[in-house]
Amino acid sequence: MNVRELQDEILKLKKEKNICILAHAYQRQDILDIADYVGDSFGLSQKAALVDNKIVIMCGVRFMAETVKILSPQKQVFLANPIAGCPMADQMDVDLISQLKESFKDYTVVAYINTTSELKTVCDVCVTSSSAVKIIKNIDNDKILFIPDCNLGDWIKKQVPDKEIKLVHGGCPTHLRISTRDVDKMRKAYPNAKLLVHPECLPEVVECADFVGSTTEIMSFAENGDNKEYIIGTENSIVEHLQFKCPDKIFVPLSKDCVCHNMQATTLADVYRCVSGIGGEEIVMSDELIASSRKCIDEMLRLGK
Repeated sequence: MNVRELQDEILKLKKEKNICILAHAYQRQDILDIADYVGDSFGLSQKAALVDNKIVIMCGVRFMAETVKILSPQKQVFLANPIAGCPMADQMDVDLISQLKESFKDYTVVAYINTTSELKTVCDVCVTSSSAVKIIKNIDNDKILFIPDCNLGDWIKKQVPDKEIKLVHGGCPTHLRISTRDVDKMRKAYPNAKLLVHPECLPEVVECADFVGSTTEIMSFAENGDNKEYIIGTENSIVEHLQFKCPDKIFVPLSKDCVCHNMQATTLADVYRCVSGIGGEEIVMSDELIASSRKCIDEMLRLGK
């Protein structure tokens, strides 16, 4: 089968089986085309909780599928490609954070959503890249221990200077590949372009940006902005997606090396095998793990209102 035929077969099977397909914005364009919802990880989890479908397939990485299961425990949730993980989510474990909590007993532990379900059980509050500043501002405690992305944490610290925010070393290896040399090179090549970057980038890169935001915020800014040229400082699939959405504008990657191999591991054939019932991996979590890991997510929702 060619791409179009494979997509048609997926669309037919998902309709027959009443399956909802979620695709993170870092997925390939051919996967986005057959997805019911496209966006950032937590937003997709919230969408999944609202739909009537009893089967949900996540085209993304493992922690995202886990979050879908946490918010929709009654549904069958599948990860389209079982090997698609997140190096940042796996950088810290329960033992490490439990020890840190003992050392910083008067600190509120804030976890980036890019963490495992197990790690969320020992954290007080969850945040997304788009909600982090608002959530942390709304926490009563002025002492914050932020995990695991110290680059996102550094950006938050600058937005919330009245809080004492301690960072634990960790971060996204994909965004860490972008340097200020890339900024200088692309600014010279596209002097009229706006530079849009994700806060997971190095602080010195973030400081050079015209706009800093989550993946969907970057896409929205570029789609709705008046500028005709944009340099995109996040996973390079976003460049292609924006080129499809706005063919009259120019979008270029800040670095050709900003590629998440875990996100790109999922193929259209993986999705086909998953909807066919012969591929993917069902996310199975105990009721206790779901309940414990959901507490910090519920606290995020409470503080975000």
